[in-house]
Amino acid sequence: MRGRRHERDTLAALADAVETGRSAVLVLRGEAGIGKTALLDHLAARAASHRVARGAGAESEMELPYAGLHQLCAPFLELAAHLPSPQREALATAFGLSTGPPPDRFMVGLAVLGLLTDAAADKPLFCLVDDAQWLDKVSAQTLSFVARRMLAEPLALVFATREPSGRDDFADLPELTLQGLTNADARALLDSVPGNPADDQIRERILAEARGNPLALLELPQGRTGAADALDLPDPGQVTGRIERSYLDRVRTLPADTQRLLLIAAAEPIGDVTLLRRATEHVDIAPGALGPAVAAGLLDIGALVRFRHPLLRSAVYRSASLTDLRKTHRVLAEVTDHALDPDRRAWHLARATVRPDEAIAADLEAAGGRAMSRGGAAAAAAFLAHAAVLTPQPRRKAARALAAAEAKLRAGAPTAARELLALAESTAADEHGRARAALLRAHIAFASSHAGPAPTALLAAARRLVPLDVDLARETFLDAISAAMFAGRSAAGTDVGDVAAAARQTTPSAKHTPRHVDLLLDAFSTRFTDGYEAAVDASRAAVRALRQETRTEEVLRWSWQASVLAAEMWDDRAWSELSARHVRTTRGVGALAELPLALNSRVVVHACAGELEAAALLSAEIATIQEAADSTFTAYGTLTLAAWQGRDREAAELIRTTMDRAADRGETGVGAAIAQRALALLHNSLGMYAEALDAAVEASRDPRNLVAANWALVELVEAAARLGRHEVAERALTRLTRITDAAGTDWALGVQARSRALLARGAAAEVLHREAVERLERTLVHSELARAHLVYGEWLRRENRRGDARHHLRTAHAMFGVFGAEAFTERAVRELRATGETVASRSGAAPTSLTAQEKQIAQLARDGLTNPEIGAQLFLSPHTVEWHLRKVYAKLGITSRRQLHTAL
Repeated sequence: MRGRRHERDTLAALADAVETGRSAVLVLRGEAGIGKTALLDHLAARAASHRVARGAGAESEMELPYAGLHQLCAPFLELAAHLPSPQREALATAFGLSTGPPPDRFMVGLAVLGLLTDAAADKPLFCLVDDAQWLDKVSAQTLSFVARRMLAEPLALVFATREPSGRDDFADLPELTLQGLTNADARALLDSVPGNPADDQIRERILAEARGNPLALLELPQGRTGAADALDLPDPGQVTGRIERSYLDRVRTLPADTQRLLLIAAAEPIGDVTLLRRATEHVDIAPGALGPAVAAGLLDIGALVRFRHPLLRSAVYRSASLTDLRKTHRVLAEVTDHALDPDRRAWHLARATVRPDEAIAADLEAAGGRAMSRGGAAAAAAFLAHAAVLTPQPRRKAARALAAAEAKLRAGAPTAARELLALAESTAADEHGRARAALLRAHIAFASSHAGPAPTALLAAARRLVPLDVDLARETFLDAISAAMFAGRSAAGTDVGDVAAAARQTTPSAKHTPRHVDLLLDAFSTRFTDGYEAAVDASRAAVRALRQETRTEEVLRWSWQASVLAAEMWDDRAWSELSARHVRTTRGVGALAELPLALNSRVVVHACAGELEAAALLSAEIATIQEAADSTFTAYGTLTLAAWQGRDREAAELIRTTMDRAADRGETGVGAAIAQRALALLHNSLGMYAEALDAAVEASRDPRNLVAANWALVELVEAAARLGRHEVAERALTRLTRITDAAGTDWALGVQARSRALLARGAAAEVLHREAVERLERTLVHSELARAHLVYGEWLRRENRRGDARHHLRTAHAMFGVFGAEAFTERAVRELRATGETVASRSGAAPTSLTAQEKQIAQLARDGLTNPEIGAQLFLSPHTVEWHLRKVYAKLGITSRRQLHTAL
């Protein structure tokens, strides 16, 4: 630890923070041998009176899912019984302790956060992870997730890792980069090495080669005492390479059996002493072969076999010939229990074989299936890729390569998926295999590039599948329609009408009754080929079927599409019911990757219902999930919320920023229309009718932009009517009337009546205003009801019926005020004042200084959720939730959650 004062001070500050009840995260970066492990040892000694958990990545275990995480969490697994059921089950499945559906990795992350928090409840916990660059991918992602969600727990996570080469799961976490020792410190360390060279030339040579690397200063002097060592040419290699060569020089002085034993230990990743003994007995290595390695300080034998340094292990392994490596892995496979550890046995077999071998390939495929069932998509892909390479039969090879490519895509590695897909395509023996490969290529293109090419690729794949697998073809057509809806004019050579026309030429398989996908595809394809009116019956049938569905998988798979159709049909009750169930189901099963999509729909439902506070809570939750998952999902629902909230600059900036980002991704279809409609709504609320008209024209230009185009017609009629652009308003009203007459719901006919009233005169206008209010009172879309009262009151004032006008304007003012719709509230204020009534403006300022997260937690607590339930929803530990609540109580001047109802 010589010369590491700054680093020691940093670790001391970290320890002090944890001991006072705060969380701390640190990433120690630097080349091999620079002192990261020594600093971890120093921190472990500093925290010896507390709980210390240690783990380390192993290069040979990078393909085994959750290996690193299990190593770190194993001492605390008895505490898993206290976790909420979904978290407990996810963790048990991930660690192979029970069977179940593949766990969502964010649910596993939340479980690990809860587990470590519970472990730190009575005594600070320091989790120290060495060689983090060699953690398996899912372990690294999970620990990174936990590190980003810690806040107020007496818990430290410290990672030691080399400089990133490729993926870096710990980017943007607090870090400390270790540099080489100063010349003076390097000399002092060299002087402390027993038997260090007395020859000044050799010492200078070692100092020059070590470049301040502490491990090099400790290892390079070994065996360098003769005059010839000072005359050698300087070693031009990297410091790491020189250390490895120094280790190898020492290894080669050992007996042959000891060298063979070291290779077996290097190839066996878990350091199992019993397994090592069985392996050495299997190949007749003398029982005393271990002694020289221990005596030379290269191995340490305790509960586990440990190398002096990971560089020694890698040097031994990499220097071996391919023949020796294959023999070694074959031995380890033979002594590994097939029943207790089938995945590790398959892993060794894969490295022991170069020729195709169906039995080994089958074992690897089974290991891949187990990895996938535990949520380890990256590990599953690695096993399946090995299986494909070793498969002798071409058709089976293609199937396994395709499965590996699918797993790679699921793991977020489209480039690797594309490489495996090339193998699948080159060995596919039939058209069905080639068609499945074409479908995967389309999905890879959609996941890894601009959205524009995706509809064309998906359409081609769907057409190819029609004669081979019509069920899969129809699912692919529906995916292509969704892609084309968002791509809009960016779709390269294919628009949503092309996809819909091709889809209508297919019929569901006669082997079963029409599935949800069939009903949805019929509705969407009819909508995009024959128009709105023709699609009403098919749309209602699809929505009705989904409302009656109870199977979790079906609810998760199709709720978003059904919700879109319900909103398109102006069916507020079905829309609300479907969206609420979608959120409940995703929460219930822990499908957190699906949750932002479900929440997004629900945000719009709440906004239309005038429940802007509830919508804001869900919008904040989407942001929390995106931060935790590093997601690029575009939450278009937040634009509708922002427009209803009516905060001019804030909303306009959010809408324009979202539009720019969507355009960069090639989403110039329905997403752009949603943004333009939100902008039109915002400008209408502010009385900026010219700007509202421009935005509404853009939003309604393409009637194939579902929901947004129809809703934009409402904004277009109002803006054009206010500007005296009656011809423009009449054309929009004609389109709106045709659509809303076909829908026939109170919501549809209510907004139609309100729109018609804006262009009517005298008694006819009053009849329409009354009809709008009466119809919208029977709906859940209270925001539209408040607007109906507002425009009715505005009309009455212009008719000089001030008393009648005040009744409706007061109602609108009260409703918008409760909603938190600031711009519409101010519009109602201006109208009331014009009637001669005195009314104060609403400032819109928050009554307290709560942060967004504090407000979110406070309202969830007010609604009766427990701290664990709030933590599960917001990706926080219960301890952190309680810490936030204490701050909330202090700011609100209250002492308990019972008082939150009044205080908020």
